[in-house]
Formats: sequence, structure tokens, C-alpha cells
Amino acid sequence: QVYPVESGGGLVQAGGSLRLSCAASGRTSRYYVTGWFRQAPGKEREFVASISSSGMTIFGDSVKGRFTISSDNAKNTVYLQMNSLKPEDTAIYYCGQGVSAWSKHPADFGSWGQGTQVTVSS
Repeated sequence: QVYPVESGGGLVQAGGSLRLSCAASGRTSRYYVTGWFRQAPGKEREFVASISSSGMTIFGDSVKGRFTISSDNAKNTVYLQMNSLKPEDTAIYYCGQGVSAWSKHPADFGSWGQGTQVTVSS
């Protein structure tokens, strides 16, 4: 089983940027997609963005136009570039691996990392 490791979180002011990394020691053949989700206290895990092994990307409505996702296959790392951050982006960000390039549901992803905290101050 491959469990990714997230990094790059921190405290940033509104309007600022952060880049998160999701590094995996390897990807099993069953997994095709890496997705970023976030979870704020008392809220359900929310889809942020995903990228497939073919490079297809999809985004959650709340981050479209502000976040981008990319991958470095040589490093087995997926990046989430977050710009124009808002206080409502505050959450723990998790990456997971899935098999459906179109899914935005956390139940379709597995092998979750431990998460990285992102806090955006107003």
C-alpha cells in the first residue's frame, strides 16, 4: 500500500499563495488519479482538484481560476498551487489516490496522506 505525504502548508494572509506537494513513494497500477481534498473543522471533506496520469485535471467550483494542479512523474509528486487565498480556504488539505478521473467524491479515493494545515488570515 502506498501512502502519500503532503507538505507545504502554513499560515498566509488573504490574497497570498502557497504550493502544496503530495509525494508518493510509488503508484500502484490500480491508481490512476491523484486528488486534493480539504476538510475544515465540523465540515465534510471537500473536493479541491485532481489530476490523472494522462494529465487531465478537474477542479472544485470554489477554487476554479485560483488553484492549479500539476505533476512531476519523475518525482512521483503532485503539486497544488494555490493563489488568491481566502480565509474560507482554511482547512487541512489531504491528497489521495483514485481510479476515476471524473470523480469528486472522497469515497472514490483511498491511500490518504496525513494532511497539511493551511490557514489563511484575513
